[in-house]
Amino acid sequence: MATTTDEARAGTAQPASIQLPGIVLGVGLGGFVDGILLHQLLQWHHMLTSTNHDHIGVKYYNPKTVSGLEMNTVWDGIFHTVCWIAVLLGLAILYSRVTHNRRRVWTSRVLWGWVLVGWGLFNLVEGVLDHHILGIHHVYAGEGQLWWDIGFLVLGALLVACGYLLQRSGQPFDPTAPTRREARRA
Repeated sequence: MATTTDEARAGTAQPASIQLPGIVLGVGLGGFVDGILLHQLLQWHHMLTSTNHDHIGVKYYNPKTVSGLEMNTVWDGIFHTVCWIAVLLGLAILYSRVTHNRRRVWTSRVLWGWVLVGWGLFNLVEGVLDHHILGIHHVYAGEGQLWWDIGFLVLGALLVACGYLLQRSGQPFDPTAPTRREARRA
């Protein structure tokens, strides 16, 4: 929730936002979608599948060999560990900020909008860094890989835009305010 200049000067405490936990959750969940769908189910790429053409000199681990697939699987596991930590961190931040009416936050357009923003940011950062700058893997390597990589970035930008619009259309609420039922009991 935004504060006005007068509110900030008066020292009015504003409730903790669910923006940060939503974005962190979105980064972790977006990474899981990427890792599960593209790495495991479709097997289009793994973390190091394009290192024979990378920009930083990482050894090539051919995913069509047992030893190459083993190394790519280890790096996919490291990637999934980072995603898992992001999800746990996002949940911890959310839990610490939402002290009342926790059920309501899970149905909030605001939270899910920020989750989509986080997922889109994941796509944008991971796409630019891994696909373009480092070149360690591509969405779908081979002919037309640039278009797959650009499509991944476009999807990321769309997720950010849609998530931002979704959270703006939601009802703002104070995540620390008691529910009406809790207020009546007090």
